[in-house]
Amino acid sequence: MTDESPQERWQRRIEIPMFAASALFLASFTVRVLAENLPSGWYALCEAVTYASWALFVVDYAVRWVLSGEGLAFVRRHLMDAIVVVLPLLRPLRIVKIYEAVQRRHTHARLPLQARVIAYAGLSTLLLGFAGALSVYHDEHNAPDATIKTFGDAIWWTCSTVTTVGYGDMTPVTPRGRVVAVGMMVGGLALLGAVTGSFSSWLLQTFAQDEEQRPDEKKPPGGTPGASDGLRP
Repeated sequence: MTDESPQERWQRRIEIPMFAASALFLASFTVRVLAENLPSGWYALCEAVTYASWALFVVDYAVRWVLSGEGLAFVRRHLMDAIVVVLPLLRPLRIVKIYEAVQRRHTHARLPLQARVIAYAGLSTLLLGFAGALSVYHDEHNAPDATIKTFGDAIWWTCSTVTTVGYGDMTPVTPRGRVVAVGMMVGGLALLGAVTGSFSSWLLQTFAQDEEQRPDEKKPPGGTPGASDGLRP
């Protein structure tokens, strides 16, 4: 017998299917966007995988909402999950969330807190950047007066946008492309801030530990001062 609630049992059972749905969504979306002259049969298969993964996201969110018994409070407490269901761009980020849930099963964390934050935020940034580049390229490369014409252009634009550099040499011209750009700016700023803050905290903790150890290093190797005085003639 366990003390798990129905919602916790559901989350434990759905972890692997959600991981697979996130990975399949990213893979099918990548093939649909980048594969030139994709046969109609393969295109239909990728489209079916995309919609099936989205359906699993909807089912997971609906079941957790019902099992929680919180009503509208569940939406407020899990706003990010609701946004992930609506915005395809953010669905690959569930890979990070599921990986974190699996890591919490271990009694002892394998990495310190700062290292885990850096790893999760770094992985989230990569996934968000890749998905954002795909979305922008999909919406922009055939648009009139587009400046993002190749996937390489989309990668370059993503790097400058996520890091908030914003050279301005390439900008989205379609409404959906600009919506993606806003999401990339907000998400990139938050994730990079988490990485920078965690790294700074790790440095401060390392320096503090070094300062605490310095008095011990100044002690003579023989132990107490004057221990060698007895050797004098």
